[in-house]
Amino acid sequence: QVQLVESGGALVHPGGSLRLSCEAHGDIVGILNMGWHRQEAGKQREMVAVITSSGTATYADSVKGRFTISRDNAKNTLYLQLNSLKPEDTAVFYCFALIRAGTTSNWEPYWGQGTQVTVSS
Repeated sequence: QVQLVESGGALVHPGGSLRLSCEAHGDIVGILNMGWHRQEAGKQREMVAVITSSGTATYADSVKGRFTISRDNAKNTLYLQLNSLKPEDTAVFYCFALIRAGTTSNWEPYWGQGTQVTVSS
């Protein structure tokens, strides 16, 4: 069984920084794209950033220049560095990954449980 475990969410002041982590555990054969989505209360989940297995990153316009996505393939871990945080960044952040587990030949999407980021003075 594969699990994504997130950490790093917190309450931070406007202008502050956070680093989110997402570690994939289980019988993993390979990981393709990984990324972060976020969901504000009462709104739809939206893409924040995606990174390919070779390191090519794509960002939502609202976070370009402030957030940086990265991954450590040896550790099956995904990161999101959040800088210059704004109150409108307040949301639950979810990581996802396209993973091939040892029990299947298919690539399946997996999601983490979510980590709360609150930006408030």
